[in-house]
Amino acid sequence: MIKAASLSVKYNSDAAALENIGFSVSTGERVALIGANGAGKSTLLLSLIGILPPAEGELMVCGIPVRKDTLGEVRRGAALVFQNPDDQLFMPTLEEDIAFGPRNYGLTEETIQIRIAAVLEELGISHLKKRLSHKLSGGEKRLAALAGVLVMEPSLLLLDEPSSFLDPRSRRGLISILGGLTQTMMIATHDLDLALSLCGRVILLRHGRISADGPAKEILSNKVLLEQNGL
Repeated sequence: MIKAASLSVKYNSDAAALENIGFSVSTGERVALIGANGAGKSTLLLSLIGILPPAEGELMVCGIPVRKDTLGEVRRGAALVFQNPDDQLFMPTLEEDIAFGPRNYGLTEETIQIRIAAVLEELGISHLKKRLSHKLSGGEKRLAALAGVLVMEPSLLLLDEPSSFLDPRSRRGLISILGGLTQTMMIATHDLDLALSLCGRVILLRHGRISADGPAKEILSNKVLLEQNGL
């Protein structure tokens, strides 16, 4: 599903934000991406969908090399939910927001409406279909952003801090929903309890390099390792 080899990523001509990292993620895995602020978590997610292309090394996503000429194919298989839902919601109503992607890919209106209904039902937000996006609560916006990518039926789901800004009830509801999805996932998060609840594996980043990669229970119970890495 994901394969990175000697991957380095830079912002403009600055020093590498990710440097010489390598890992692979198999179909069906759920991997938590953890690390202190500035460790490179969001950078890695952005590189996986080609927003930040590799400066060096190789990157394969959904069996496709991530290059400028393959981004359309990559983004049909992989979808990113941004940390701030307001960066993702831009149409007047929730229904229009969710329909935007499928319409861009030329799906029929009948197919679009079937997909929208299914996704809204799956996330338990059918009652929000006609609501104005900017008037949704924080938790509702989080689910709306998730709906906007699930409607595209991706095989790889990338989530950047999915539990940020959520109250305890909304957080528990989100964890339950994510736990029921079948997609391969990579979740960048500071919420270590969420990581333990959802993911069997953890990749720990430090200053753009992989500091540890292994079973979630082992890494998240290693107090010394977590403290050494700012967690």
